Amino acid sequence: MTEQRHMVITRTPFRMSFAGGGTDMPGFYRADEGAVTATAINKYMYIIVNKRFDRSIRVSYSRTEIVNTVHEIQHPIVREAMKLTGVTEQVEIVSIADIPAQTGLGSSSSFTVGLLNALYAYRGVLRSAEELAREACTLELDVLDEPIGKQDQYLAAYGNLRHIRFHPNDAVSVEYVLMPADLREAFQERLLLMYMGRTEAASTVLRDQQNRTEQNRPALRAMHDLAVQCRDALAGGRLDDVGDLLHEGWEMKKRLADGISDETIDGWYETARKLGARGGKVLGAGGRGFLLLYCPPEHRKRVLAGLSQLVHTPFAFEPDGTRVIYVGG
Repeated sequence: MTEQRHMVITRTPFRMSFAGGGTDMPGFYRADEGAVTATAINKYMYIIVNKRFDRSIRVSYSRTEIVNTVHEIQHPIVREAMKLTGVTEQVEIVSIADIPAQTGLGSSSSFTVGLLNALYAYRGVLRSAEELAREACTLELDVLDEPIGKQDQYLAAYGNLRHIRFHPNDAVSVEYVLMPADLREAFQERLLLMYMGRTEAASTVLRDQQNRTEQNRPALRAMHDLAVQCRDALAGGRLDDVGDLLHEGWEMKKRLADGISDETIDGWYETARKLGARGGKVLGAGGRGFLLLYCPPEHRKRVLAGLSQLVHTPFAFEPDGTRVIYVGG
């Protein structure tokens, strides 16, 4: 018999991907192994689960729902996560995020992983990172048929700087990218996260990318190789090589689907390159959210001044995945 808590709060990191995005989608990795090199960052999704006074269900996100049964909940992830975990009545769920949704930092999957963690903890059940990531993938990809990959769920669950491999049998291997602390700090200092001031659902771009998997397969194989090269460059301390690999990957990714970039984004990116950035990419499916740049320290001020219309968003690498940070009752 599990013990039900009165309140649980989880904290789940967002992520930024350096190379290999797109190879984590089933249409690719079930024929060719996928690989992504990415990191969790210290921007978070917080989920609060609390016992409700009456037997109704209250869910608060960008809107608020108050319903009598779990089947009435309109938020698909909340509805299916509650059914999966067995928390189906007399509860309220609130989500708070450090960064707006739909900006390319994996917020939807951080929400899913954090929600599953919170609902299980509310029941007094402990789930491992692997179990949370796998269940989040099942919920999003299989139950809800979202046109997404698996990297976001695994980064949210495990945290840290990772090289993740996606095998044709649906198994996932999660590896540390081993770097000395001073080298990791030097890498972090060379990354600029710039908010472009726009949010947009990724599903249209991702669905287009999914539909083009076969014609894009050669490019996706090359992107898999870039993820491996990125891991090796980081582990070997060749930081500037990562900037060059980011540029190479960005040029490849723009050919995978319509809407990944546009003239405005291309203009910002070229300005950054002219001012000293070695490479970069738009995070997520593209066309929105955050522009990530690799910039040697001596060019940092010039690049920031040249992109003054964008919002520089300081961050740090996050060593932990989803965590229960409060249990009460």
